[in-house]
Amino acid sequence: MKITDVKVFIRESNQLKAFVNIVIDDAFIIRNIKVIEGQNGLFVAMPSRRVSTGEYRDIAHPINTETRNMVEKIIIDKYKEVLQEALNSANSTEKTGGEQPEDFEE
Repeated sequence: MKITDVKVFIRESNQLKAFVNIVIDDAFIIRNIKVIEGQNGLFVAMPSRRVSTGEYRDIAHPINTETRNMVEKIIIDKYKEVLQEALNSANSTEKTGGEQPEDFEE
Protein backbone atom coordinates (compact mmCIF):
# COMPACT_ATOMS: atom_id res chain seq x y z
CA MET A 1 0.00 0.00 0.00
CA LYS A 2 1.28 3.43 -0.94
CA ILE A 3 -0.21 6.83 -0.22
CA THR A 4 -0.01 8.55 -3.58
CA ASP A 5 -1.59 11.92 -2.76
CA VAL A 6 -2.23 14.01 0.34
CA LYS A 7 -4.32 17.20 0.37
CA VAL A 8 -4.34 19.36 3.51
CA PHE A 9 -7.01 21.96 4.29
CA ILE A 10 -5.84 24.17 7.18
CA ARG A 11 -8.48 24.96 9.85
CA GLU A 12 -6.77 26.90 12.61
CA SER A 13 -9.39 26.54 15.32
CA ASN A 14 -8.80 25.53 18.95
CA GLN A 15 -7.76 21.89 18.64
CA LEU A 16 -8.72 21.11 15.03
CA LYS A 17 -5.78 22.12 12.85
CA ALA A 18 -6.69 20.63 9.47
CA PHE A 19 -8.80 18.27 7.42
CA VAL A 20 -6.87 15.90 5.17
CA ASN A 21 -7.76 13.71 2.20
CA ILE A 22 -5.44 10.87 1.22
CA VAL A 23 -5.35 8.74 -1.93
CA ILE A 24 -4.06 5.18 -1.69
CA ASP A 25 -2.43 3.53 -4.72
CA ASP A 26 -4.01 6.15 -7.04
CA ALA A 27 -7.23 4.18 -6.57
CA PHE A 28 -8.90 4.79 -3.18
CA ILE A 29 -9.59 8.06 -1.35
CA ILE A 30 -10.23 8.66 2.34
CA ARG A 31 -11.66 12.11 3.10
CA ASN A 32 -12.07 14.15 6.27
CA ILE A 33 -9.17 12.82 8.29
CA LYS A 34 -8.51 15.35 11.07
CA VAL A 35 -5.23 16.73 12.38
CA ILE A 36 -5.82 17.63 16.01
CA GLU A 37 -3.61 19.36 18.60
CA GLY A 38 -3.79 17.30 21.78
CA GLN A 39 -2.04 17.63 25.12
CA ASN A 40 0.89 15.57 23.80
CA GLY A 41 1.13 17.23 20.38
CA LEU A 42 -0.44 16.59 17.00
CA PHE A 43 -2.36 13.43 16.24
CA VAL A 44 -4.54 12.09 13.45
CA ALA A 45 -8.24 11.20 13.90
CA MET A 46 -9.76 9.06 11.20
CA PRO A 47 -13.17 9.99 9.72
CA SER A 48 -16.03 8.93 11.96
CA ARG A 49 -19.77 9.24 12.39
CA ARG A 50 -22.07 9.29 15.38
CA VAL A 51 -24.07 6.11 15.95
CA SER A 52 -27.44 5.77 17.69
CA THR A 53 -25.79 5.35 21.11
CA GLY A 54 -24.19 8.78 20.74
CA GLU A 55 -20.64 7.48 20.46
CA TYR A 56 -18.45 7.98 17.41
CA ARG A 57 -17.17 5.11 15.26
CA ASP A 58 -14.42 5.33 12.67
CA ILE A 59 -15.63 4.92 9.10
CA ALA A 60 -12.20 3.92 7.85
CA HIS A 61 -9.03 3.23 9.79
CA PRO A 62 -5.76 1.28 9.68
CA ILE A 63 -6.05 -2.16 11.24
CA ASN A 64 -2.47 -2.48 12.46
CA THR A 65 0.04 -0.27 14.26
CA GLU A 66 2.58 -0.24 11.42
CA THR A 67 0.05 1.13 8.93
CA ARG A 68 -1.37 3.61 11.46
CA ASN A 69 2.12 4.97 12.20
CA MET A 70 2.93 5.27 8.47
CA VAL A 71 -0.32 7.08 7.68
CA GLU A 72 0.00 9.39 10.68
CA LYS A 73 3.62 10.31 9.84
CA ILE A 74 2.79 11.09 6.20
CA ILE A 75 -0.23 13.21 7.18
CA ILE A 76 1.52 15.16 9.94
CA ASP A 77 4.62 15.77 7.78
CA LYS A 78 2.43 17.08 4.94
CA TYR A 79 0.42 19.24 7.39
CA LYS A 80 3.63 20.82 8.69
CA GLU A 81 4.85 21.41 5.13
CA VAL A 82 1.59 23.10 4.05
CA LEU A 83 1.48 25.16 7.26
CA GLN A 84 5.07 26.34 6.71
CA GLU A 85 4.27 27.27 3.09
CA ALA A 86 1.26 29.28 4.29
CA LEU A 87 3.38 31.08 6.91
CA ASN A 88 6.09 31.83 4.36
CA SER A 89 3.50 33.17 1.94
CA ALA A 90 1.94 35.37 4.64
CA ASN A 91 5.37 36.69 5.65
CA SER A 92 6.23 37.39 2.03
CA THR A 93 3.01 39.39 1.59
CA GLU A 94 3.71 41.37 4.78
CA LYS A 95 7.25 42.24 3.64
CA THR A 96 6.02 43.54 0.29
CA GLY A 97 3.29 45.53 2.02
CA GLY A 98 0.61 43.40 0.43
CA GLU A 99 1.19 45.21 -2.86
CA GLN A 100 -1.30 44.52 -5.59
CA PRO A 101 -0.48 44.11 -9.28
CA GLU A 102 -0.57 47.34 -11.31
CA ASP A 103 -3.81 46.38 -13.01
CA PHE A 104 -5.57 45.61 -9.70
CA GLU A 105 -8.62 47.78 -8.98
CA GLU A 106 -10.34 48.02 -5.62
